[in-house]
Amino acid sequence: MATKLIIKKSAIPINRHQRSCFRRHRKTQIGCTSPAATAVIASINKSIYRCQRSILCLFSRVDGRLGTRGFKILKSHESANNLKTPYSLIHDRSGKSFDETKKTIVLDLDETLIHSSMEKPEVPYDFVVRPEIDGQILTFFVIKRPGVDDFLKRVGEKYQIVVFTAGLREYASLVLDKLDPERRVISRSFYRDACCEIDGRLVKDLGFVTRDLSRVVIVDDNPNAYALQPENAFPIKPFNDDLNDVELKKVGEFFDGDCEKCEDMRVALKEFVGREE
Repeated sequence: MATKLIIKKSAIPINRHQRSCFRRHRKTQIGCTSPAATAVIASINKSIYRCQRSILCLFSRVDGRLGTRGFKILKSHESANNLKTPYSLIHDRSGKSFDETKKTIVLDLDETLIHSSMEKPEVPYDFVVRPEIDGQILTFFVIKRPGVDDFLKRVGEKYQIVVFTAGLREYASLVLDKLDPERRVISRSFYRDACCEIDGRLVKDLGFVTRDLSRVVIVDDNPNAYALQPENAFPIKPFNDDLNDVELKKVGEFFDGDCEKCEDMRVALKEFVGREE
């Protein structure tokens, strides 16, 4: 998992003399009326802002965990009730029309299907992606969750497969190209710009995917992601780099058995998840 940026206050104490100097320095700046000085200050502030953006780009989670693991999102957006998804946010990967006759499985990406890190992992990794984000090329080492290839192939034969990730499009689209290179399994993909912001957290509204919520299940490791439709969720344990992980096998058994026979997928979920707990 990419490093989260946490800025803490300096632990170095400031004595009274230093505080007095800071106050005098600030007063001098405030009282300055020279246009040249004002221009210099504005230029410095602009440089600081650019530097902060670069740092955040390098160290924040591109998969959206920065906004969903208890951190607040700084940029405010419209409320969930006012959000509509333009067609530009829906990436039709297969080139085929969406088959509404099939039930739909919505899959999260990071920590559900794969695990990625900007640091080279100790365990073997499967591939590398290098997205360009804010003008910088970043390198991510990606480990596929055990069984992911077989899982996608199996469920893709009976269900419409949609990937809905809180990750940035620049990053996530490259990962999907590796998971589904021939674009035969994943029908559509939604990225961070399709998420709703609710109370400072990124939420995935399944209403963007289909109107009939009885025919859709979301598989996600983050409860915040399915906060709007928890009854449609199949919770899955986060995948980091455990090569003995068997979670996708359990998920596959559900879609091969209980879910396939039940008209309302929410009923099947309630029974299956209840047994697992």
